Amino acid sequence: MRELRLPGAAPLRSAAPPRAAERPGSLRRWLAPGIGVKRWLTLFILCTALGAVGFLHFTWTGPLHPLATRWILTLNSLMDPGVLPLHAIGITVTALALLGALWSVVMLNRQLLSSTGTAPARAMDLLYEQRTLTRGPKVVALGGGTGLSRLLTGLRDSTQNTTAIVAISDDGGSSGRLRRSLDMIAPGDLTDCYAALSDSPVMARLMLHRFERGDGIQGHTFGNLMLATLSEEEGGLGEAMQDIHEVLRIRGRVYPATARPATLCARLSDGRTIQGESQFKTLVGYAHIEQVSLDPPDLPALDAALDAIRDADVIVLGPGSLYTSIIPALLVPAITEALCAASAPIVYVASLMTEPGETTGLTLEDHVDAITRHLGRTPEHVLVNSTVPSPDVMDRYHAEGAEFLTLNGASRALRGRVHTLPLIHPDLARHDPAALVQAILGLIPRRLLPVDVG
Repeated sequence: MRELRLPGAAPLRSAAPPRAAERPGSLRRWLAPGIGVKRWLTLFILCTALGAVGFLHFTWTGPLHPLATRWILTLNSLMDPGVLPLHAIGITVTALALLGALWSVVMLNRQLLSSTGTAPARAMDLLYEQRTLTRGPKVVALGGGTGLSRLLTGLRDSTQNTTAIVAISDDGGSSGRLRRSLDMIAPGDLTDCYAALSDSPVMARLMLHRFERGDGIQGHTFGNLMLATLSEEEGGLGEAMQDIHEVLRIRGRVYPATARPATLCARLSDGRTIQGESQFKTLVGYAHIEQVSLDPPDLPALDAALDAIRDADVIVLGPGSLYTSIIPALLVPAITEALCAASAPIVYVASLMTEPGETTGLTLEDHVDAITRHLGRTPEHVLVNSTVPSPDVMDRYHAEGAEFLTLNGASRALRGRVHTLPLIHPDLARHDPAALVQAILGLIPRRLLPVDVG
């Protein structure tokens, strides 16, 4: 069990989930490592100073010597040498001239950008994405539900090389209705992930808008309906991926685990088999889940998703429900093979609580064993939250039959893979995206991280 800290970083702190409007100030972004601005700013200042010295040499040794002498005498007469030394007057004038030159360059850039219809703030965002985020680590995240979308919210401000591979077996709510009506994959978790990675705050908000009225559309989200429309237009969501990424301006990529509809099935400890993800919550007080599978089992994966796994710097499982979000994304045969062959470390973000029915009575080690049993590879790292939620939150979860997951009873082998960190908001009992991303990036070997240059 190790205390993890990003090299050179302060200890992790809980912070509010980052929102689109809560981005670094424009000045900090201009000076951020890797943008390529500081080098040119430094060159501008050096050239300006060298030019000033050259001009001084020319005026003092050339035909403008009388004019330079008159300028110095006039400037000295305007300012009291008793207040400022004579050389300080020259430094002050030089500094003011340099600031004026910098201001003129800034205003020139602003004018040029405005003439092309690009807002300066947007131009800075584009530059930041192209020069910094595009060089960020390659992170592949698998799962579904709100846990995965919260992780993606944190990743979008750290790297543009994020690939989400999303479970598509949900058969309840809006997703279930669309699946049954159109014979398509479940769009709900995809919608959440697209909204989390969208670079358009307006589209992100619209994607999550749920209709509260209207015959036929009540209960559906705009994003689910949009994905259903694209699926109909293109003959499946697999063919519509590029259009979706362009329309929503996705900072990264989001792919379904498979582009074909599938039903999640579970074999129980009493020998029974249940079909349909919505049935998993009915297991409270009955037999527990031993194995889950997809029907049909021979589902194809998207080539782009497999390529992302092969090229990844780190692979993240979760956070999310063990049997209905994380493991279903691992059950497509080609994805299973790619994950087992991947050279990148696999990080499992452990659940905060057990889930009534689905994981009642399971320990942390049981969660890891279930992933190993279905995937054929044990995660190299397990991130476990160390912050205890507030008593009110704990009481609420206990009333629902959920238990807080801890290292109690964990084997020595598991403890060697565990990193305990403060990863949640104590009053919410949900993963803090910023703390979670910092922890994950801290597990990437330093040789794979990009070198920051000015």
